[in-house]
Formats: sequence, structure tokens, C-alpha cells
Amino acid sequence: MAVTDRGGGVIATRIVLGLTGIAVAGYGAVLLWDNPPVVITRILVWAVVGVAVHDLVFAPLCAALGLAGRRLLPVGWQSPVAVAGLCSVVLVLLAIPVYGKPGLRPDNPTVLDRDYPLGLWISLAVVWLCVPAYYAATRRLPVRQDDVVEHERADDVERQPPAV
Repeated sequence: MAVTDRGGGVIATRIVLGLTGIAVAGYGAVLLWDNPPVVITRILVWAVVGVAVHDLVFAPLCAALGLAGRRLLPVGWQSPVAVAGLCSVVLVLLAIPVYGKPGLRPDNPTVLDRDYPLGLWISLAVVWLCVPAYYAATRRLPVRQDDVVEHERADDVERQPPAV
């Protein structure tokens, strides 16, 4: 049953957070409005394209991969593979800017002085090596995650105390 009265502190906190959000959004709008119309148009196009790519490409792809993972992977592997997949996406997104080599000029060799593709591959390898390590560690635990629940039946519910 939902609690209808959460107290004055929760209401005050929500009001303060809401007003803070409105103030920050207003400040962002003022900063945005100072740009010329060409820049505002480019920002709007990038915002619309970003939402469209997310909704039409990335979200369905993630849903399909999640569904396939639920059907193909054993239960014990599903969580670590999902976490490793999320970490991989974050690492790849963080690596995108350095693949374009912004600011790299012959007169400034210190700008991108590392082998960033190798670093990305090493990071991805570490992430994916953690998957079997996590699985092996959880297999060695004396009680598994669902071990207690699996030995219960649907009618093994103890009598609950009366509601107050």
C-alpha cells in the first residue's frame, strides 16, 4: 500500500530540487540564446539526430542483444556479460574523440602521444577477462545467489503478522 503523506521534509526537498532544476535549465537557455542562429540551429540538429539515433538504432539494438543474451547465455553468465557489455560501450564512446586525432599537428607532437587504439583494446580485454573471473568467484561461494530461494516451494510462506 502506498504511503500518501510522506511528510513536510520530502515535499520541501522536492520543491527545492524542482526550483533548482528550473533555474539551471533557465541559465542554460540564456547561455544558449547568446549564440548566433546558425549555432543554435546546429545544436538543435545534433540534439534531434542524437535522440533519433538513440531511439531508432541504439535502443532496439540493446534490446535485441539483451533478449538474445537471455535466451542464449546461462543464468550465471547473464549479469557479468551485461555489465561487461555496458563497460565496453562506455569505453568505446570515450575513445571516439581520440580516433579523430583532434589538434594533432607536426609542430606539436605531444598532443596525442600515446597508442590510444592499443589502450582501448587492452581496456576491453581487461573488462572481458573479468567476466569469467567473476563467474569463477561466484561458483566458489558456499551459498549461491538463488540457492535459498530454489529450495523453497510456493506454499512455504510463513504466516505473516497482521497488518497494523
